[in-house]
Amino acid sequence: MNVEKLEKALRRIPDFPKKGIVYIDTTPILQDSDLFQLTIDLLAERYTVSPPDYIAAVDARGFIFGGALATKLGCGFVPIRKKGKLPYKTFSEEYDLEYGSAEIEVHTDAVPAGAKVLLIDDLLATGGTVAAAVKLLEKLEAQIIGIEFVIELEFLNGRQILGDYPVDSLIVEK
Repeated sequence: MNVEKLEKALRRIPDFPKKGIVYIDTTPILQDSDLFQLTIDLLAERYTVSPPDYIAAVDARGFIFGGALATKLGCGFVPIRKKGKLPYKTFSEEYDLEYGSAEIEVHTDAVPAGAKVLLIDDLLATGGTVAAAVKLLEKLEAQIIGIEFVIELEFLNGRQILGDYPVDSLIVEK
């Protein structure tokens, strides 16, 4: 029932960012304080008893959900940014998107080795972005306790490249 409220709020935009892609916009969820709170509450449910030390989130929409979730769970926040946006020493990882390629970075001192980290992003499509984020967290020797998404496009099989890490999504599009 609660997830259905979120699903109904999503906006689909055809041919964005390029022809043939249907962009799923979470902005309507963010614009409604009750739906945004519901999203964060649902994401936090599995981690309230044993919260992570850090939430890591991918630039940019992942930051919105990740920052709110870190506040809810009382833990630190680690931004994983597009190349060239972090001011200190970084590890970087290149990856392919369904419509191009990109590179992301994390500070080399973002988390201490062995820290429990929950990785979050708004959407799982082909998995390239999050797989690159996983590699960055592995370089930091983080203990990845889970990977969370608001939306998963199951038909793109992105979950397959994330290894054996526990993956959960609030909304699954078949």
